[in-house]
Order: sequence, then structure tokens, then C-alpha cells
Amino acid sequence: MVHSGVGRVALVGELDLDTAPQVREAVTACLAKQPTSLCLDLTDVTFCDCAGLSALLRARSTVLRAGVGLVVEGVGPQLARLLSLIGAEGILTGTGTPADTEPARCVPDAVTAHGGAEAVATAGRPF
Repeated sequence: MVHSGVGRVALVGELDLDTAPQVREAVTACLAKQPTSLCLDLTDVTFCDCAGLSALLRARSTVLRAGVGLVVEGVGPQLARLLSLIGAEGILTGTGTPADTEPARCVPDAVTAHGGAEAVATAGRPF
């Protein structure tokens, strides 16, 4: 969903090899609505492995290549540790991103990817 130019993708549950493709699908669906910025909400991510981390980094790259501003909310301690281990502490939170990446404000309800289930749109329709 895009509201006032801001798209939102909220990820829920485990982000791993099985669910990583849903990140790409959710981000692609959101970008298709042509937002000026995108909020990636990780608040409800309970686990993230290397495949999930790779999906997040690819999503970041896709969003920035599209010329869309990116903000990431809710990076938990487990994901923060993974980022630290690869030397990318600020890459998702903004402290490691280029200055021209303007932060976005998240808006309630949008595309949600449920780890262990399926990515769903706000209407509850599976992708």
C-alpha cells in the first residue's frame, strides 16, 4: 500500500531460506505502486538467517536502484548482530547509507510478509 507517496512492507516471523523469496515479492509489489519512499518494518521479525539477511540486502539494493527513499524500522538485536558480523552495522538503519537516501515515515497497514506462511497484501490475498 502506498499512502502519501510512502510505501510500507512489514515482515513478520522468521526470515530464512524458505521465506526469503517473499521479501522480494513484497518489495516488488510495493514498488509497482510507485512510492517516493518505502518503509521496511522488521519489528515483528523473530529470526533471520544468512538467506534472510541476503534477501534484506537485495531488497535495499532494489529499492535504492529504483530511486526510492528507504527507511528500515525495528532492527532487532539478532539481526543487528548479523549485520555487525559482516561489517554492515548501519546499512539498513541509515547510518551506513548514502546521504541522498531520504528517510521515509512508515504508514500503517500495507504489504506484509509472514515468515513461515505467505506474503499477504492488506486485503489478506496471498501473492
